[in-house]
Amino acid sequence: MVLAFPAMALAETDARSVCYGTTSKGRLEAGVKLPAKGANFRSYSKVGEAAGRTYVHSVVRDVIVSSFRRLVKDHPDKVFMYGETGKRKGGDFSPHKTHQNGLSVDFMVPVVDRDGSPAYLPASVFNKLGYNIEFDARGRFKQYTIDYDAVSLHLRYLHEEAAEKGISIWRVIFDPGLQQLLFDAAEGEYIKEHLEFSKKRSWVRHDEHYHVDFKIPCKPL
Repeated sequence: MVLAFPAMALAETDARSVCYGTTSKGRLEAGVKLPAKGANFRSYSKVGEAAGRTYVHSVVRDVIVSSFRRLVKDHPDKVFMYGETGKRKGGDFSPHKTHQNGLSVDFMVPVVDRDGSPAYLPASVFNKLGYNIEFDARGRFKQYTIDYDAVSLHLRYLHEEAAEKGISIWRVIFDPGLQQLLFDAAEGEYIKEHLEFSKKRSWVRHDEHYHVDFKIPCKPL
């Protein structure tokens, strides 16, 4: 079986994006849309895609796609879903307080079902496209359990691919109450050493998704 990515997902964009300001007060030029799906990933919502809420900086797009490409080769049993990212030109991205300059990306937590099989987090208009899901203290919701190994692998690959493309990751926001379970996972030691995690609970819990802010030199507003 040959696993293939859409042509768009494999191509490096010709027009480089330019970010301005910060993640909480910024804008973006030449933003690019993340591919809707690939062999091991998909977006959180066709509604979100159509509303123009899945744009990022071009280098961030390349990092995300290359990390998924590596993951499908090394860990074909894992599947991933990205959430909201930002608008094509950046700027205010309500209800988020950041996501304004193309460097912020939400990834919905990969999960397994009762049989331990990989599954996508159920996202629909009935649970605010997945953002209204609440996991318990062990990372369980109905028949789903967070796949901490998959999260840790994904974060490691994002870190490595970012370095390969000459950028870095500024921070990861994930529910502090679930972080130790993540650090106990397959690549927990690596990500604990190489990534900066939020220490305090954010204004929203960040249990159903992990928020990643990439670090790229941006021009002032």
